[in-house]
Amino acid sequence: MKLHEIAEGVKQGKIRALAKAITLIESRNLDHSVAATTLLDELLPASGNAIRLGISGVPGAGKSTFIESLGLLLTGEGHRVAVLAVDPSSQISGGSILGDKTRMELLARDPNAFIRPSPSGDTLGGVARKTRETMLLCEAAGYDVIIVETVGVGQSEITVASMVDFFLLLQIPGAGDELQGIKKGVMEIADAILINKAEGDNRPRAELARAQYVNALHLLKPRSSHWTVPALLCSALQQEGIAEVWATVLAYRQAMATSGEFDRKRRQQATAWMWTLVMDDLKDLFLRDRNVEALLGPVQEAVAGGITTPSAAARRLLEAFKRH
Repeated sequence: MKLHEIAEGVKQGKIRALAKAITLIESRNLDHSVAATTLLDELLPASGNAIRLGISGVPGAGKSTFIESLGLLLTGEGHRVAVLAVDPSSQISGGSILGDKTRMELLARDPNAFIRPSPSGDTLGGVARKTRETMLLCEAAGYDVIIVETVGVGQSEITVASMVDFFLLLQIPGAGDELQGIKKGVMEIADAILINKAEGDNRPRAELARAQYVNALHLLKPRSSHWTVPALLCSALQQEGIAEVWATVLAYRQAMATSGEFDRKRRQQATAWMWTLVMDDLKDLFLRDRNVEALLGPVQEAVAGGITTPSAAARRLLEAFKRH
């Protein structure tokens, strides 16, 4: 398919064209990068009309179950939902299970939903390298709710929060001290905290966890004077509290749009995205440079053997790059 045909297919909401477009932009083949940029430029005017929702949380918090419950609620209301599920890649084999379609079986069969699992690869934060571009393609295809689910470890929360409108942090009750495992920095970027699995015997523990989070949130400086971060309860398995979560997202968007923060945040994210891509491309140029390639092996061995310091080695490589 030619680029224009792919672009037209995406704008018509054709799944095959959307899948081809995503595959193109995810490609590491240098010959595909120009075509991917051209395709994104053509589709950019049709993007930007969706609510971008980031979801993260500790392993076992029930992210996939929650996303399926939320997705089914939204498609039932007439929305079109795209789920970009980033799976962790093995640091040993480089492989990834990509099992999110299996975990979201009902949503995967919904004609108004699109699930795209992607391996995180070696990208810092466990977010696929091209997640931002994939969001734009899904928006151009007519999906009005974009959900980014990440692996929920380390830097991933920060990375996801930098590309979405609303960042939801999932937690579970009954795992010991509820605040012990969560860093202050992660709570500061959350737009809402959701305690999942609040059903049956777990309900009292969930209520206690919610009270602890509410108290902790009062101690943090809010990111916006127009929004108070809530701590919510839900049971994704029982499909309880899901509608309240979506109502919270809509209330947040309304508050941010009224204050002008919504558009300002989008503009800041676009600029940050540009610099991320610049730094990625600079790194690729650096590593492919002939002078750097010739020095890289010996310099790394010298650092590993304690013959030279990392800072001296870095300066040597940079000098070799500048001589090119």
